[in-house]
Amino acid sequence: MRTGLLTEGGYPYASGDAGLWCDRLVRGLGQHEFDLYALSRSRHQEEQGLLPLPPQVTRVRTAPLWTAEGDGGAVGYGRRARRRFTEHYGELAGAVCAAADGSASGAVADRFANALYGLAELAREEGGLGAALRSDLGVRTLERACRAPGAPRMAREARVADLLTVTGHLERALRPLSLDWYGEDALGAADLCHATSGGPAALPGLLARHFRGVPLLVTEYGVHLRAHYLGQGPGAAPAVRALLAAFHGRLATEIYRRAEILTPGNAHARRWQERCGADRARIRTVYPGMAADGFTEAGEAPDRADPDTLVWVGRVEPAKDLVSLLHAFAQVRRQEPGARLRIVGSPDGPEGTAYLGHCRALAAQLFPDEAEGAHAVGCNPVSFDEIGSPDAPTLPEVYASGAVVVLSSVVEGFPTGLIEAMFCGRATVSTDAGAVVEVIGGTGLVVPPRNPRALADACVALLRDPERRARLGAAARARALELFTVEQNVAAFHGIYLEIVSHCPVRRDLLDASGAPLPFAAPAESHVPAHWPATPTWALPTTEPAR
Repeated sequence: MRTGLLTEGGYPYASGDAGLWCDRLVRGLGQHEFDLYALSRSRHQEEQGLLPLPPQVTRVRTAPLWTAEGDGGAVGYGRRARRRFTEHYGELAGAVCAAADGSASGAVADRFANALYGLAELAREEGGLGAALRSDLGVRTLERACRAPGAPRMAREARVADLLTVTGHLERALRPLSLDWYGEDALGAADLCHATSGGPAALPGLLARHFRGVPLLVTEYGVHLRAHYLGQGPGAAPAVRALLAAFHGRLATEIYRRAEILTPGNAHARRWQERCGADRARIRTVYPGMAADGFTEAGEAPDRADPDTLVWVGRVEPAKDLVSLLHAFAQVRRQEPGARLRIVGSPDGPEGTAYLGHCRALAAQLFPDEAEGAHAVGCNPVSFDEIGSPDAPTLPEVYASGAVVVLSSVVEGFPTGLIEAMFCGRATVSTDAGAVVEVIGGTGLVVPPRNPRALADACVALLRDPERRARLGAAARARALELFTVEQNVAAFHGIYLEIVSHCPVRRDLLDASGAPLPFAAPAESHVPAHWPATPTWALPTTEPAR
């Protein structure tokens, strides 16, 4: 089977998101061929290069979403092409404005879809949309839709600067419509398109389905629409936020309507998809696959951890709410004076660096350096380390160094750090954010977010009960090995690939060099004659002559 794997800002780039998951999937399905179609997010990502690829990857095609200008192919539009562009883009903008208040109807969804595919056909015939989308014509078309009767107040109040911002975003998001990926020598020859996220990554799959009838599978471990909502900072203008939210909502609805199967990574993502109109019958939850081998020694070795140490591991950023964790630890220290807290992680960008500095200052204020005696050197019960430092050489050793692993996030997608702790057989205390409850499944303690007192009480309860810690740790490791390994992930997708192809119509255009059908191009049932009776003859009732 030939699979077109669609990514945005991820695999096969060395610095991409979800690179390990995609690489493990491709390597685990060695019996299939993969063509990679990757959209890059930045110049830095492209300069980092690609990961080493296995032999089953037969083709890699890339395109940037980060460049300031479009492809320029629409400069020479004639009068007829300009009229078609104005019609289709006006319909798309009208659907965006009609949906800006969050309402979802079949008529609006159909209007958006027809306009989207109309623009794709125009780009295919005329050579691209980039220049047209960024032109004065494109801005005026968007402005007319915002000022049309029935448009929501936020859209009507959009200023010229807001319209230019939205135009630039739409041009980048719609750039896959202008790519030459949909012919017989590219995605058109695939048996299946597998988009590893929603949004722009799934757009090539939609177009391959539209132009060539290629079935589409969409996997979302972090829902693209939710990530867009969270990524819109408070500095963005209200009109910009409303219009972009409407566009991404309409795009998500179209992706969920057209995908043969959706595979969210957890129930949290599944609820988002169903809220956007996904058919529950076409959803299969597939948990991310993680390599458990590196954590085997820590998980199976006798527990030699310091019984008074709490461990936190992750990216340092405000969403992890280390401030609440430090205040909770202050309450833990009042009940358990010998307790210690290890914070192990690297800051995530400039904002994370500033947040780490704030957390260090808060720790120094809450816990002045303490000394056991008059002649001893004082030390702080809270330590900050990074993986690879002398005190934190590897992840398994960090997890194994503490009696309890703590997660304090207020926003969380799929908590991979929590699963790593479960592989190591650690008891955990977590806040109820994202898919945490689903991952834990009763093998750890869960408390409300931003509640230092509840977090402290749960930590103290486990610090004082080593037998309970051991039971929870063993149960957590068993659950992680059952649900969250690479093997179960690869096996699930292998079955889903075959399920999709077995139910898709036969495509007579897929032939090899000798003219014979390619494997999986013609399902076995397609060879049954059309006149084959619905009921076999041996099952028909027999009629005996009357006596």
